[in-house]
Amino acid sequence: MANFKEHSLRDTLADEMHARPHGVVDTPAKISYLAVINDETGIEADHGHLVELCRLFNIPPPPMTATHFSENMGRFRLKWERHTEFVTFTVIKEATFDQPFKDTAIELVPAEWLAKIPGEVLVASHLALESQDMAERPVPELVGLFDNNTVMGGFVAHQRAMLWTDFKIHGDRFRRYLIRDGGINHRAMARLVQRVLEIETYRSLAMLALPLARDAGHRVSEAETKVSDIVSRLVEIEGVEDEKELLGRLSLLAAEAEAISATTNYRFSAAGAYFDLVKRRLGELREDRIIGLQPVGEFIERRLIPAMDTVDNVADRQEALSNRIARASDLLRTRVDVALEGQNRDLLRSMDRRARTQLRLQATVEGLSVVAISYYLLSLVSYLAKGVKGMGVMIDPYIVVTVAFPVVIFGVWASVRRVRRSITDHENTEK
Repeated sequence: MANFKEHSLRDTLADEMHARPHGVVDTPAKISYLAVINDETGIEADHGHLVELCRLFNIPPPPMTATHFSENMGRFRLKWERHTEFVTFTVIKEATFDQPFKDTAIELVPAEWLAKIPGEVLVASHLALESQDMAERPVPELVGLFDNNTVMGGFVAHQRAMLWTDFKIHGDRFRRYLIRDGGINHRAMARLVQRVLEIETYRSLAMLALPLARDAGHRVSEAETKVSDIVSRLVEIEGVEDEKELLGRLSLLAAEAEAISATTNYRFSAAGAYFDLVKRRLGELREDRIIGLQPVGEFIERRLIPAMDTVDNVADRQEALSNRIARASDLLRTRVDVALEGQNRDLLRSMDRRARTQLRLQATVEGLSVVAISYYLLSLVSYLAKGVKGMGVMIDPYIVVTVAFPVVIFGVWASVRRVRRSITDHENTEK
């Protein structure tokens, strides 16, 4: 035992390199393949269904955490794999045959069990593997195996095998592939079968984004028209109410754009990843053309690349739409802010005028207050002088009032001014 501290994920990462073994396949053989969408939520249901199949054939089932399972079920071999959003079932029957697509391997699986597979089948394919010892089929017979449809194919695996298909879903709802051994060993054959099945599966998963892109494209076009209409109206609006109405419409468009993105983001991202896998697997086929036959890779790329371009175009338009809405919203908010600032400026001017008017009124009131208070004080002085004269003191009340008049006026004015200054200083201190 090595005396060192190992990373906690070392074994997990090492096992991941062997997570999906290709195994071996001896020709001749028939293979049936299913890829079932489970929406990443059906782990327990998928495992339970696999356990039920193992129970029917008295085979120990895999643990819940398993991501792949391969076992000899007696009359056939089963290979099961769990991926992120789908699971696959590969049924292999190694035996001689005359008719490649009759008495298929899937017929060895109980029909009741097949009918209850959780999820929805996206890919269903039959593969027939012919050995070198089997007689080569003439072209008319070969085309007849595919119901006289247009056949694609060519040499693969450095001309050590030949591959034919028509990419059609036949009456039994399966696609058909015919592979002829041209000197390839059983491990290389297993890898070739795995690549063919992965190409079909990843191609189908990538194409799931196309209908979504078409629908989203129509919605994006409508939103783009609405944004253009709003932007064109920016030069015509006059009042703040119009600007607020357009801003509300832009907010609704922004919400719609986010809803479209939320619907498409995952599928569009997944489509890009699956498309990259398809391109890599097509390269690994190492195809060589047969004169008169369209290669499989050429046929797939002829339709898949435009579909992925459509998806990328819609994704780019979604992003551009969000940016346009954001720019229009910013422009409209700026107009609203400027208009509100103008209103605030006018309001402040009005308040300033009111303050000046109030100040004048206050000065007028203060002057009247000085007169009124002085009047009452002088009245008191007059009554006091008359009372003193009545007591026998020889004074003239009018002379006393005349002398007191400036003193009273000045005293009252000074007192009112001091009170006002005291109030003003208190307000400034609080600010």
